[in-house]
Amino acid sequence: MKKQILKAFTMLMLAGSVSGCGESFLETDYYKGVEATTGLNSVNNVLTALNGTYDRLFRYFFAGNYAITIGDIPTDISYWNTKTGHWDDIYTFTLTDTDHYLEDIWEYGYKVADNAARIIAGATALYEESTANEKAELDRCLAEAYALRGYAQLLLTNIYGHQVKVAGADFSSEPGIVVINQPIEALAEVSRSTVGQSYEAILSDLKNSLTHFTAAGGDRRDLNYFGIASVNGLLARTYLYLEDWSNAKQYAQAALDIAGITTLTYGEDAYKTLYNSGTSNTESMFALAITSSQNWSANSCGTLWSTYNFSPSPKLLALYGENDCRTSVFGQGAGSTAAAPVFNAGKFAHFSSGNAAYGTNCIVNAPEMFLIIAEAELQSPTGVLANAQNALLTVAKRNADIASIADLPHTSTGLMAFVKDERARELFQEGMRLWDLRRWDESASVYAYSAPDIKFTFNNYKISNLVFPIPSAEVTSGFGVTQNDWSNSLPK
Repeated sequence: MKKQILKAFTMLMLAGSVSGCGESFLETDYYKGVEATTGLNSVNNVLTALNGTYDRLFRYFFAGNYAITIGDIPTDISYWNTKTGHWDDIYTFTLTDTDHYLEDIWEYGYKVADNAARIIAGATALYEESTANEKAELDRCLAEAYALRGYAQLLLTNIYGHQVKVAGADFSSEPGIVVINQPIEALAEVSRSTVGQSYEAILSDLKNSLTHFTAAGGDRRDLNYFGIASVNGLLARTYLYLEDWSNAKQYAQAALDIAGITTLTYGEDAYKTLYNSGTSNTESMFALAITSSQNWSANSCGTLWSTYNFSPSPKLLALYGENDCRTSVFGQGAGSTAAAPVFNAGKFAHFSSGNAAYGTNCIVNAPEMFLIIAEAELQSPTGVLANAQNALLTVAKRNADIASIADLPHTSTGLMAFVKDERARELFQEGMRLWDLRRWDESASVYAYSAPDIKFTFNNYKISNLVFPIPSAEVTSGFGVTQNDWSNSLPK
């Protein structure tokens, strides 16, 4: 019987390498590790602990697959051909509170958040007695730890809480997550914060991250580590969900400015090159370090979107224009038929090797920032239609038939409808669709079948009410975590 995540924080080891498969949620048997309570007593140990926290984020249980994938699978833009059973309960909305994907996301999300909290505490304790060079290193560690915790808690809040804002309606008083402001000690009683309080913690972490990057004199300038541009991007995303249009636009533009990105890649060959390898995406600000030698093989996103039989839905495919370069990464795998499509993995295809298991998750990317600016301009009372058109055009030109703003809608209503479709086209496989459908209060159609003549099992579903169950083992452990009213939020 596994210990539950919120009562297993007693002997956490923060590893600098790959962890084992222990019997507790937070394993204590690393052969190379740092004991979290007393071991963060040097800058080197803080760095080792930080690497271990990235390892937890990177794993397929969390950002390496499950916590991203869940944002696409139960939506209108994915299709399951039924040949394998991966993710089928979530895709078909027959899930339970013992679903192993939800258990793993919860477990590893809290590993990231708690590990980061321990690094923040340990680095802070070391700071005053450190040299100037050590302080700069500690500030960078603190910046990345705050970013890791903020991002982990943003994912957890979206998955296990109600959407904070839904087409202007405020749901911030709904139950959120157990916020990890400080490390939670063993056997401590905990409680869920509200969704609003969860978002306050996320914003605080991401802003603290930027403060410490400034104190450190900058970031690592490495795609596989959180940096100033990617943290600004996460703030833009968070403010978008909060419908704070001014801040969403401000931070999205800051992310682009810091990354030095003013335009995107166009044309089939150039676009396909973005997904050539783990470091080829010049539009990304933060991506996981998944490579040909460090990947999840059968548990990878690339496998899910190929031999495990998930693909873009016929509805999504119909949204692309005939000359849209984004379809250059869409291909068919062996044995594919119109009735039972097999996808080539798309953005995870890793074209340089042809092995989809090597494809990585690009977490914060420039196209999303342009789309955030466009939406914020349209939704803000002080927004400028021309500014929205210009930002949107930067992305929409992926379709070669769109060359100028004259080819875009000329009303705010028409342009907003275009933004919604453009987010589906552009952000497919990046785990955004579910949260978009919820926050827009779309009357969703889900659980597609009968390709290529697509039908949906559930239509006009009020998906904004959807919340996933917290793992039942966590709820019944008796340490204060209460369950969601999740079963009543499923489509009938």
